[in-house]
Amino acid sequence: MKINFLILLLLTLFSVNMAFAQKPVVFSTNGKAIHGYDPVAYFTEGKPVKGDSLLTYTYDGANWQFASQANLNLFRADPAKYAPQYGGYCAFGTSRGYKAPTEPNAWTIEAGKLYLNYNTKVRETWDKDRAGYIEKADKQWNEIKTTK
Repeated sequence: MKINFLILLLLTLFSVNMAFAQKPVVFSTNGKAIHGYDPVAYFTEGKPVKGDSLLTYTYDGANWQFASQANLNLFRADPAKYAPQYGGYCAFGTSRGYKAPTEPNAWTIEAGKLYLNYNTKVRETWDKDRAGYIEKADKQWNEIKTTK
């Protein structure tokens, strides 16, 4: 009986430790994805638009804010269509095999998908070979998405 209890205790401690060791799949600041900007607005308005804290939807462990109820409804119907690639982490960094934070104004839409980058300077590098960086990032993402 004591052995079973010890095994259970060790497994629980190991599981808790692993949960704290993993970085979230979605980059967020203060629990807000994209610093509280509306992911749908990048597609519908062609620019970053600050979301409203009263229009929040939880998806993939992060709180997503929206500028309008219509945008929230679009996101809710198909979050994968509007959520940034690589969990909102820097697309260029992902292509290099690491996670980096992003800024809402360092964005691009390529082939109907939203990509964010660390800053506008990094985005300039990203813009020089988007297709190549996307190919590399797609390969890297499954390896790094749950790592620190």
